[in-house]
Amino acid sequence: MPGFGPISVIDIGSNSVRLVIYERLCRSPTVLFNEKVLAGLGRGIAKSGRLQADGVAMALKAVGRFRQICDQMGTRTLDVIATAAARDASNGPEFIAEIERICRCRVEILSGAEEARRSALGVVAGVWRPDGVAGDLGGGSLELVDVKGEHIGLGRTYPLGGLRLQETADGSVRKAEKIAAEALSTSDLLTIMQGRDFYAIGGTWRSLARLHMFQTGYPLHIMHEYAIPAEEALDFCKTVARGSIDSLDSVEVVSRQRRSLLPFGAVVMSQIIQAGKPKQVVLSALGIREGLLYERLDPAEKAKDPLIAACEEMSLLRSRSPRHAAELGEWTEHVFQALGIDETADERRLRIAACLLADIGWRAHPDYRGEQSMAIISNAAFTGVDHHGRAYLAMAVYYRHFGLVDDALSPRLREMVSTRLKERARCLGAALRVASVLSASAPGVVSRIKVDASDDKVVLHIPEDLAALDGEVIRKRLEQLSKLVGLGSSVVIGA
Repeated sequence: MPGFGPISVIDIGSNSVRLVIYERLCRSPTVLFNEKVLAGLGRGIAKSGRLQADGVAMALKAVGRFRQICDQMGTRTLDVIATAAARDASNGPEFIAEIERICRCRVEILSGAEEARRSALGVVAGVWRPDGVAGDLGGGSLELVDVKGEHIGLGRTYPLGGLRLQETADGSVRKAEKIAAEALSTSDLLTIMQGRDFYAIGGTWRSLARLHMFQTGYPLHIMHEYAIPAEEALDFCKTVARGSIDSLDSVEVVSRQRRSLLPFGAVVMSQIIQAGKPKQVVLSALGIREGLLYERLDPAEKAKDPLIAACEEMSLLRSRSPRHAAELGEWTEHVFQALGIDETADERRLRIAACLLADIGWRAHPDYRGEQSMAIISNAAFTGVDHHGRAYLAMAVYYRHFGLVDDALSPRLREMVSTRLKERARCLGAALRVASVLSASAPGVVSRIKVDASDDKVVLHIPEDLAALDGEVIRKRLEQLSKLVGLGSSVVIGA
């Protein structure tokens, strides 16, 4: 793959120390390795003002292992960043000095403002045209920052990290509610959130979302862009905050090390929702680390659509012909115009993405290409697409392989998309089925075959030198496509 890499980031937070190694620096980076250690560096710091000795020892051991892994994997660059605990502790400087000795590089200690900005850049990197407030809840602090499109606005830091809040409140959830409410009562950021999205970042909030996901039987276990309506999220947070953690349904999906902080993360989110009145809570799996990488991209790379970039990469790695997959985008646009199917800008980018993914399952047994493609797409590490769009992509490619029957299609997956998107997925799948028998997935064919509508028919125009391609299979699939919109069909040779 083109690009500079591998590149590594060690993130030293108040609760966890994490290493992430990315394949390369690009618009949609792929993770090669990801490991965290819950060292709890910030535990006790609210009262002692110092990093705990056992937390420091655990963190230093983890960082030594991480440096060794970076060396083994041939990392081209290593960035080490540290946040609230190292920033605030009186013995932070000596801890950082030891980290720098082990890693053989400088540690960047982020200020609260810089932490907020980098978190917001992570949302910009991973969410297509975001509009709302990003909140990054760590162990020591909460960062809130306004984000709209590529613009990063006002940012604020609050001493409401999970570990710090737990200790400041002496373990009392009710006391934590009062502390969080008071800290956020004058937040100017919450006054501009109403009716927009709240982007939740951080391990504790991901654990909360995972618990909600399993309690509701949600069909996709993808955290990025998992969205919960604000009222539902508020009710859920109140349940988690006021009940016994170990008695919660499905709590086993959350690691024991994370469980004690769940009520305090729920308290902070409750106060944000009540004060800010967002439309929904959207989980972002991308944060400070990805914000750092996004910041380093050149303007042309930043301008790319992250979903399309990821699908182009998957097509390059898995399709018989990436060029053919790219040609399908323009060809299906003509088909949709002939069928009289209108598209929004977002629906158009989803169609183009689905075309890029249309042939990624070709190496599977023919009977299972649809199911395998659906599984790969619905669970892929894509960014820039919500779960409804992800389901549309999976369904369209499933139909392309399996035909317009729902025998092996997950009913829960179908429920995730609107009637409008579902019908467009069927039409696109049917169009891709026509293209597949016309071209055998070879490049330079569909771009020469025109489609239009005439006399209530969809007309396929095949050039004279490609006349031998005409046949029963093509006519049958064209008829199936046309019937979806109540039209007839015909094939014209040499016109």
